[in-house]
Order: sequence, then structure tokens, then C-alpha cells
Amino acid sequence: MSKTLQTNMNGPNYVELCVTTNFTFLTGASHPEELMTRAAELGLAAIAITDRNSLAGVVRAYSALKELKREAEGRIRLPKLIVGCRLVLTDSSVEWVALPCDRDGYARLSRLLTLGKRRAEKGECHLELCDLLEGCKGMILIALPQGDRADTAHIQTVQRRYPGHVFLGVAPRYDGSDQAYFDACAYQARKAATPMVAIGDVLMHRGNRRQLADVLTCMREHITIDQIGTRALPNAERRLKDHTDMARLFRNHPAAIRRTLEIADRCSFCLSELSYEYPDEISKDETPQQRLTRLAKEGLKRRYPNGPTPKALAQVKKELILVEKLKFPAYFLTVHDIVQFARSQGILCQGRGSAANSILCYLLGITDVSPETITMVVERFVSEFRGEPPDIDVDFEHERREEVIQHIYEKYGRHRAGLCATVIHFRSRAAIREVGKVMGLSQDVTAGLSGQIWGMAEGGVDPERIRELGLNPKDRRLAQTIQLIGEIIGFPRHLSQHVGGFVITKGRLDELCPISNAAMEDRTVIEWDKDDIDALGILKVDILGLGMLSCIRKSFDLLQQHEKTTLSIATVPQEDGATYDMLCVADAVGVFQVESRAQMNFLPRMKPREFYDLVIEVAIVRPGPIQGGMVHPYINRRQGLEKPEPFGSALREVTRKTLGIPLFQEQAMQIAVVGAGFSPEEADHLRRSLASFRRMGTIGTFKDKFVNGMLGNGYSS
Repeated sequence: MSKTLQTNMNGPNYVELCVTTNFTFLTGASHPEELMTRAAELGLAAIAITDRNSLAGVVRAYSALKELKREAEGRIRLPKLIVGCRLVLTDSSVEWVALPCDRDGYARLSRLLTLGKRRAEKGECHLELCDLLEGCKGMILIALPQGDRADTAHIQTVQRRYPGHVFLGVAPRYDGSDQAYFDACAYQARKAATPMVAIGDVLMHRGNRRQLADVLTCMREHITIDQIGTRALPNAERRLKDHTDMARLFRNHPAAIRRTLEIADRCSFCLSELSYEYPDEISKDETPQQRLTRLAKEGLKRRYPNGPTPKALAQVKKELILVEKLKFPAYFLTVHDIVQFARSQGILCQGRGSAANSILCYLLGITDVSPETITMVVERFVSEFRGEPPDIDVDFEHERREEVIQHIYEKYGRHRAGLCATVIHFRSRAAIREVGKVMGLSQDVTAGLSGQIWGMAEGGVDPERIRELGLNPKDRRLAQTIQLIGEIIGFPRHLSQHVGGFVITKGRLDELCPISNAAMEDRTVIEWDKDDIDALGILKVDILGLGMLSCIRKSFDLLQQHEKTTLSIATVPQEDGATYDMLCVADAVGVFQVESRAQMNFLPRMKPREFYDLVIEVAIVRPGPIQGGMVHPYINRRQGLEKPEPFGSALREVTRKTLGIPLFQEQAMQIAVVGAGFSPEEADHLRRSLASFRRMGTIGTFKDKFVNGMLGNGYSS
């Protein structure tokens, strides 16, 4: 646990109720995670995330709080997260902080934001005072007058509509006249019959983000830093503050501080209450599990006309039990129904990724490749330990994918289905270009800095390389620019739509998360991205487009037209000798997955003669196996120049098809289970660490258990 989190203050007695994160794009100067961590360091009782007409950043704060709780292990009291937003109306000079008191209040807030976003273009939200009066039941509403005088008429109108739920928010101005300003606000509060409450109107977690906040202002206003004038922050006071600072500022109005705690107590809603339910359209009075079981039995008869193997039967039984225990049958049925629609319209589709490890996906027609062709490790696909929905990605013909997307909207309704968002972040080149422009650097200088982006990612640019560009690394403006570039990398720029990740709900999706219009016509998008919905355990079905499927479908049509041959993906001959002859001499131009220069160089050495050889071909020509030194040993063994290592009968079976070289994540999992005594859940954790070791650095936690387990089972090297 970090030292800063060990400083548990003398009882938290202030709540920050107005915090803008960097998900109010080009305004907030801190990540939600930074603000949550800083609130814990300051010992605040709670913190409200209130972005402008948006709930886009609240899940990041929620995930950060969960991580802090895990780290703190109950040793200190952590701040409560209050979910909210800042409502900006088109017909009023008063802005409103809306804080849901309970789940129903949150649902109304989400629907209110959806209303404003659906009537506006992408990225905009058009709400009026009448919308506020109609849709804010069950919320605390804090009025934030803009300018010198409060619009008491509007505040009183809202107060009459929601008595006891309306407050006047007052933030210090830090201009030397705050006490007189607070007195005037207190008078206005009494006049409007709305209690006054203290807010910090926070833009950043620490004061050292002031310069970045000014740069963001320049980007938003399309000006340079030399033109910012009075639009610059006059000081660094719009940072997150503790009770001591706020109590000193509001020393003549202590009730305004106490009310922050009272409001926090009334706001009991937590994102963990968003109980997500999969769509479960019932067919013939069957429960989802009964229907899934019936479809699996029908699939066994169809896929195994001569009778299923004992291994297949055992795997079906195992997966059905696991799916029922985790309450995921409706998820499989939803994907099955989408795939069935596509096939009923003659649209080719095929599941990809870890779904190929599931025999249920094979039996339901989601994939056409038997998991027995590869090595079945269903824990990579769905795990009882993870308790999260499996991720089924399905490719559709790119020319006809829109038909599938519109079918989903039509079947479930736009209030129940929407595409995930994708957060577009500032990456190195964009950060250099945008910050350099604001700071007044010439295009040739920013172009030169862009050539050093590899250094930016490591925390800075080597001064010697700056000199090589003909620049002075000690130049104040250049040094500030480089520092600001480093700070803004990773900041969100705007929301875009995911390539195909659909969220589909049983109830109203717009009560789970706000929905907005996408740039593309007839598309609607939720505000959260795939990481956010994963954090909340929400279903996502990836409806992806693949151009090669369109080519294959047209090839099938030509075969039917000219050769009277009917083929599907499942019935394409896998052992056609002439095809393998072409591949062995790298005649693979235009052949999906094996047409790259690296693949065509490898094909004559690999000399594939069966379908599984192509599986290995695609797997081995990747950075991981190449950097791991797996390519040459495999080729030597395939060509008979060396023999596979004698692992013993158990591990030999795991790597038999790949000649003793573990090429697949499934093999790594099986080696951990069979050789080192890992449970399937532990093996899945190991797989995840292997997949993200550069980013997360967690693989070391498995080293001792793996080594000791292998040694204990008689594997000495």
C-alpha cells in the first residue's frame, strides 16, 4: 500500500460534490483514477464525479476505488464515490449538479441524458429547463449560477418542483473578496429558499496540473497560449482540497460545509447496484437453460452424425453445468439467435478467438471448427473463477454486416441495444502536434519531436536528441512543451463507436447508461467502452465485419453457378492436395491470413499438408513465438533435424501436435495444470499475465508456484 494512503485523517468531514474529470473533454485536467486516489489521500468522506452532461468517467472512478479497497485491505477508511453529472441547459444561465439518491434516481438521470443526446448531434446534449423539471425526481440538485448573479426565478421554479432536494452551490473565487461573495450568496439562497452548500468546482487532483488545464482551454477555444488572456486559470486553487482548507475558506458559513456530508448521506446509489440481466426471450415456455440444452443436443446430432465421441460428450456436460452455474445461458442464446438470423439471410459468419475453445459454440453454429481440432481448454473462454461473461466475437461479411446491426436494433429496440463507445486518447503524435501548436512551436519543430516519440513513451526525450534537432533542451518554452506532452498522453480526446461491440439488455439500456447518436446514420452508442462494461459485468457481443467472408460467399455462389457444387464454411474440403501444393511454394497471394511477406517466407519451410499445419503456420508467425525463440526449434523438429524433448507422457500429449513447442495460450494453461499442478482458474490467471506482462508486470507472481510445481512433479529442466 502506498505511503500516501496510510495517512488516515482525523475523521473525514467534508465531501467534494462538484468534480470535473478529463472525460469533460478538453476541460478537466485529471483522470478519474487520479481524483479518486487523491480524495483517499486527503481523507475526504466522499467525492462526486460530475462531468458535463455525461457519465462517461464514473466507471473509471468506480474501478479505481475498488482497487484502492483491495490495496488498503480495510486498514483505512476510503471515500465514497457519488455518481452524478453537471447538467448544462440550453435555455438557462444556471447549471445543475445532479446527484442520484438511489437506483431509480440514477435510471432517471441516465434517461434524461439519453433524451438530450438523442435529440442532438454526436457529442452534444440539448436539455432545457422543462426537461429538468420533468425528469429529475430522486436526485439532489445543486444550482451553479453562471456570472455574478443567480437566476433566482429558475432556481425557485426547480425548488418548488423538488422541495428539499435543491441547494445553491457556492465555490470560492480566490479574488480577495470571497467572504463578501459568500455573504451575498447566502442572501440569494435564503431568497430562493435553497440552502447554500460549499463546492470546490474541481478541475484537477493537484495544483501542478494548472498549466495543462490552460493548454486544454486553448485547444477547446482554438487559440495559442499567448492568446489565452483572462481565460487562463488565475491560480491553481481549482484542485481537490481537504476539509481543513475548505473549512477555512467557509469559516463564516460552517453550515455550507456540514451540508456536504448531509447530501452525501442521502446519495446512497452505487454502480454495483446496476444489476445487469441478459435478454432472455423465452421460446415455447422453455427457460434459457432448457433451450440451450435442447439446442446443444440437436447440435450433437448434426455435428456428429455417427455419434459424438466420449470426449465431446464430457465437454458438453461440463460446459452446460458451468454456463448454468454462472447464469450465462441467455448470453449464448442471444449470440445463437443473431447468427441464425444472418444465416437465414444467406450472410456468412464465423465465430473467432477463444469461442473456438467452446464445444457449445460449435454445436450452436457460432463456430464451424470443432474444438477437438485444436486443444480444448474452455477456461480460456469462460471461467467460474473469473465470473465474467465470455467474450464471443463473430465475423460477418463486411458488405452485409449492417443488415445484422439493424436487425439487432429492430429486434431489441434502441432502448435495449447500443454499440459500445471507444475512447480516443491522445497518443504521442497527436499530443506533440496539438500541444506544440498551442505552445506556438513551428511545424518543423513539432515534426522533429514526432520523430522522438519512442522516447516520449518512456517518460521524456533525451536532451542529446533535442540538440540533434538543432534545438536547445534548456529553452523554457520547449521544456514546458515536452513536459505537457508527457502529461497529456493518455488523456481522452473524444468518444467514438466501437467497431462492433453491442450491449443488449433485458430491461432498458437507457436506464443503465446514457445513449447518444453516432456520427454514422442509424447508429446509437452508449457512453462506456469495453473496459467499463467489463468492470460492471455487462454483456457485449462483437458484431465484426470481415472482407474475406464476402469473397468466400461470392466464391460459393460462383461454384454453385458454374460447377453445381454447394459448399459452406463447414463443408469446405480440408485435405485438398492441390491447395497444399500451392501453399508449399508460397503461391498464397490473396489467401486470407497467409498472404503476408513473413507468412509467404515461412510457408516453403513449413510445407503444410493438413489443416492443423495452417493453424500452426498462422500462430507461429507472430511477435511472441518469434521473440520467444520458438520458430527455429519447431522447423528443425518438423524437418527431422532434431527430436522433441522427452517431457513424459502427460506433457507430451499437451505439445504433441506442435512437436514439443508450446505455441498456444491453451498449451501454456495445460502445461501449468498438468505439469505444475495449477487449477484451471490459476492457469487462466497465468494466461492473462502472459498476455499482458509488458503492461501489468504480474507474471512474476506465478514464478515460484510454477517452478516448484514442475520440480515437484519430476520435471527438472
